[in-house]
Amino acid sequence: MKTIGLLAHVDAGKTTFAEALLYHTQTIRSRGRVDHQDAFLDSHDIEKARGITVFADQAEMTYGGTTYFLLDTPGHVDFSAEMERSLQVLDYAIVILSAVEGVEGHTETVWELLRERQIPTFFFINKTDRTGADPERVMNEIRQQLTGDLLDLSEFAPGNVDDALKAWLAERDESLLEPYLDGCMTEEQWQDALIRLIQTANVFPCAQGSALLDIGIDAFLAQLHALTPTAYKEQLPFAGRVYKIRYDDQGTRITFIKALQGMLKVRDEVAYGLGEGRKTEKITGIRKYSGQKFVQTDKVSAGELFAVTGLSDVGAGEGLGDEQDLVRSELVPTLKSKVLFEPPVHLKEVLRVFALLNAEDPTLGTIWDESLQELHIHVMGRIQLEILEQVLLDRFRLPISFGPPEILYKETIAAPVYGCGHFEPLGHYAEVHLHLEPQERNSGVSFENACHPDDLAVGYQNLIGQHVLEQEHHGLLTGSPLTDLKVTLLTGRSHNKHTSGGDFREATYRALRQALEKAENVLLEPIYHFKIKVGLEYMGKVMTDIQQDFGRFDAPETIGDTVLICGEVPVATFVDYPTVLAGITHGKGFISLKYGGYAKCHKPEEVIERKNYNKDADPAYTSSSIFCAKGQAYSVPWDEADKHMHAKKGC
Repeated sequence: MKTIGLLAHVDAGKTTFAEALLYHTQTIRSRGRVDHQDAFLDSHDIEKARGITVFADQAEMTYGGTTYFLLDTPGHVDFSAEMERSLQVLDYAIVILSAVEGVEGHTETVWELLRERQIPTFFFINKTDRTGADPERVMNEIRQQLTGDLLDLSEFAPGNVDDALKAWLAERDESLLEPYLDGCMTEEQWQDALIRLIQTANVFPCAQGSALLDIGIDAFLAQLHALTPTAYKEQLPFAGRVYKIRYDDQGTRITFIKALQGMLKVRDEVAYGLGEGRKTEKITGIRKYSGQKFVQTDKVSAGELFAVTGLSDVGAGEGLGDEQDLVRSELVPTLKSKVLFEPPVHLKEVLRVFALLNAEDPTLGTIWDESLQELHIHVMGRIQLEILEQVLLDRFRLPISFGPPEILYKETIAAPVYGCGHFEPLGHYAEVHLHLEPQERNSGVSFENACHPDDLAVGYQNLIGQHVLEQEHHGLLTGSPLTDLKVTLLTGRSHNKHTSGGDFREATYRALRQALEKAENVLLEPIYHFKIKVGLEYMGKVMTDIQQDFGRFDAPETIGDTVLICGEVPVATFVDYPTVLAGITHGKGFISLKYGGYAKCHKPEEVIERKNYNKDADPAYTSSSIFCAKGQAYSVPWDEADKHMHAKKGC
């Protein structure tokens, strides 16, 4: 069994290529077309209307006695998170490129994700029938921009490794150099060596043809089959990886899984989660999907893609059974948008629906702002909002719209600072002392415990750490999430009679907030790492645009009559630049924008003024502490609280 993923920049012909594979393996009787709205894997109404892949769908096919699971992933950058979730279950990837457009912006993003995960990869240069097609130029672009280890499959036939290919392989693997010079390896051994180099992501085969006109598909299938062995172990205990969550029309939660080892049967119990939160649930049904149709089955084994019912809380990226590692997303949304709705649409129903959508796509990061009474989501781009609007109407009958996308800012601090929080209304008691210090950029929030057990019971110490990490905390400048921060618990106090768990949540939040009141707060904004390739005549204009948009770039690299400019620039100023560049260059410019983490905001005062965040109006985060005297609770503001604390260490 093999799981093959199809990836590409939008409009490279990926779905048409999938149709050709399914047709040649007799999975479908006739080949559908995206423009005819009858593609087997682009079966959702939205995909048919838009002519693009939005959801990662799968098909099962058989070739040469081997079962293949084919994953057709979205090519549009706005749906790249859906594509990324599919990567974690691939045995091999096929990157589709247009013979006319060549390496495009999203092609580079896909390639970098594949390399980070070391997924063996094939290339297929599609649309060789089109006017302007130049497969040789595209292969050179791949060698220059992606990898120099490209193997042209037009010069290779399974079982026939000629001298030129042997020399080429020996250049890439020192262990093959001596056998090559001695001539002591058989053809079969050379074929095995080639397969090993492909599997270890050191060699990347490349074929070409036209999926629309059925040119080169048969040959590529034969080569793919010969060069991609897999071996899964059914004898081991079950281990799986979740790669997708969906809810069907009846509201049933469907969990899509890749079996990494062992077997799974209906009514088996499966564990998932980490540490104390690990949960065990019974599998109530197993489905095998191909397109939108599925069949029920009693069991599945290692290597298969399938879906189950019965798991209530597991998320995409989580392991099941003997696989406990969590795979985190590398692609992070840089925009947020306000959810807009009016009566008779009820807030309770909107929150319910977005909870489902958030489970299906965790990058949505749905947040209800209690103080503003607003619902916000995180998105990759404007097209995603348009699709979401249609999904909400078609699937849930909810007429919902979205506000203009805004930049997702974050906040941190410039220097170490101490914070204390005390919570002691009548019948309650907790005190927390924290040390906050800035960490390297894009490191998130971490927790360290330096509290002595004599000061505070270990159970309460763990509770404080849980409260620090359980949710995003707000900064004071714009109310944006805190990041790049190390929080250390120094000490704390509890009461034998009056302390309960909720008391430490209150004290922890107040300590965090008090520390921020003392700190020099820093506003951060998302940045792009960009690559722009244009004709030499456009170089000056592009470099001026980058500087005006507060970006920086390395020394330009001249390649023939073109120039390659690389650097970084704020998302806020550059998010629409692909459209600008297309206008400047009449569609001939190349641009790749990749999320590059966060950096200091280029105009923080303007953003802070525009956001107009009132830190004192947030009911969830108060910096004041609550003390008790003579049976009466009273509030102490943050700048006076230090001298009232019962434990003096830290503040």
